[in-house]
Amino acid sequence: MRIAIAGAGNVGRSIAQELIDNGHQVMLIERQPKMLRPDRVPAAEWVLADACELASLEEADLAGCDVVVAATGDDKVNLVVSLLAKTEFAVPRVVARVNRAENEWLFTEQWGVDVAVSKPRVMAALVEEAVTVGDLVRLMTFRQGEANLVEITLPPTAPYVGQPLHAVPLPRDSALVAILRGKRVLVPSPDDPIEAGDELIFVCTAEMEDAVRAVVLGPDSVERTREQR
Repeated sequence: MRIAIAGAGNVGRSIAQELIDNGHQVMLIERQPKMLRPDRVPAAEWVLADACELASLEEADLAGCDVVVAATGDDKVNLVVSLLAKTEFAVPRVVARVNRAENEWLFTEQWGVDVAVSKPRVMAALVEEAVTVGDLVRLMTFRQGEANLVEITLPPTAPYVGQPLHAVPLPRDSALVAILRGKRVLVPSPDDPIEAGDELIFVCTAEMEDAVRAVVLGPDSVERTREQR
């Protein structure tokens, strides 16, 4: 993919290097000359421009990008970049960094944002994912809550432990996308059995989370979770 990243600070450069290592073409857009450091990510295309200016984005051919990442340290800039990318250049996917948690509610589809990444939310999810067994943990939200990436670590008492995946009656609008077993990442197939300790990664709508929890962990798990809250 061709990916544009607005903001060439530590965050932008780290994202760029990771994406380049994964085989993608990356363009870093930075408006401050002192932040132009091509030697830090030599395989990236570096552009000195203001990502909030329409003419600069046209010159950088933003319309030819598959993804735009608004990764500056300024939430106002990230919102403007996201809106321009989506409305003016029809970029298929826009990912925006949220710097201040109180601004997270602004990063919605109305501002062109497909995925908003808030460090406090991500850190909280990672903490929960590391210590939570027998409950559903929301890792990431897509399209402003229409779909979520969630994780369930199976306790030995889960009803379908030892049974093949085709025996698990998942509800509509949900899909099991990966199984993490020890250090392995497994692509689910219908005949694969699930085991205690497996981390099941689902994509589902927000309204289906309780239904997924009830199927995978048992009908009483939803009530237990509500009581704990």
